[in-house]
Amino acid sequence: MKPILLQGHERSITQIKYNREGDLLFTVAKDPIVNVWYSVNGERLGTYMGHTGAVWCVDADWDTKHVLTGSADNSCRLWDCETGKQLALLKTNSAVRTCGFDFGGNIIMFSTDKQMGYQCFVSFFDLRDPSQIDNNEPYMKIPCNDSKITSAVWGPLGECIIAGHESGELNQYSAKSGEVLVNVKEHSRQINDIQLSRDMTMFVTASKDNTAKLFDSTTLEHQKTFRTERPVNSAALSPNYDHVVLGGGQEAMDVTTTSTRIGKFEARFFHLAFEEEFGRVKGHFGPINSVAFHPDGKRGRCQKRRHRRAQTAPTVALPQTPMTVGTGSPAATRSPGRGERWVPHAWGGHGRRLNGHSAAGRGGWPGEGAEQWARGSKFLDGG
Repeated sequence: MKPILLQGHERSITQIKYNREGDLLFTVAKDPIVNVWYSVNGERLGTYMGHTGAVWCVDADWDTKHVLTGSADNSCRLWDCETGKQLALLKTNSAVRTCGFDFGGNIIMFSTDKQMGYQCFVSFFDLRDPSQIDNNEPYMKIPCNDSKITSAVWGPLGECIIAGHESGELNQYSAKSGEVLVNVKEHSRQINDIQLSRDMTMFVTASKDNTAKLFDSTTLEHQKTFRTERPVNSAALSPNYDHVVLGGGQEAMDVTTTSTRIGKFEARFFHLAFEEEFGRVKGHFGPINSVAFHPDGKRGRCQKRRHRRAQTAPTVALPQTPMTVGTGSPAATRSPGRGERWVPHAWGGHGRRLNGHSAAGRGGWPGEGAEQWARGSKFLDGG
């Protein structure tokens, strides 16, 4: 395997997210930088500059016009995807842990941490009402008294949100009234990540209790359990096959006292129905922070420390195969200097200008029938 190394962050990755078409990949980390990459060849198209603290979450709306980020600088920011211009700044009393657009891209939600004497809240803003943004007043605010929210996603059709808590509880909140519709507790420790299936009928959770679990999106009924020997930081469902990929490993603070074999830093593939592990991808020497399948389910990407490595991974045996890189080499990509916000008219590897639209017909990766996935890793020092 010949990897492509992309230098985009100075600290450990916190989340990676594809847009709906899969031509753009957004990455955030424990530094203030928000990067967007061309997923076909790994070219960095630009950065969104403005945050002053670690960025915990990122999301793009369905047509990739807007980008939403939440940060430890006590703010949630809305960006224009193409130009990198900041459209809205929503200030909070504590760090923003999760954020997301609803199904239509008109309503945003974000959750704040329970810290510095402030309560955990989930706030909802309607982007069609400018007064809410100007006055920093959400149309609905849900308090979370017992345990802070550590992960949250929108449910089917934007009728509810599904939130995972530090205590291991799962809640389903109504997006209209704010009431708790369903409450279950299948995990014994903190839920680190929640990701939906392509049709939004199921979702998978990743927890510090060394398991990932599959749930029904409507009833929150527990369906399957995928067990490991180390904490699971992230899990994702394949859009094409009955496969689940898990990423995690030993806590970052303990990495220097053990070997990579004992740390269990591999990306692990499980069968969705039989709950059996059928493959692993090795190579990391620190815990994996975030994993995600590409929407077409045929390409591969992962992150390691401050670099990202791209590779193809066949669905069963997982052999590592060479790949061809376009002319937009990541090594030749210029990093924005101080004071630069964005590269407004970036050019793809085939000489075509990219404006945040679909990348169909602009090249691809080799490997017929391979799945695409992406993952992020912590620093050995804990980031």
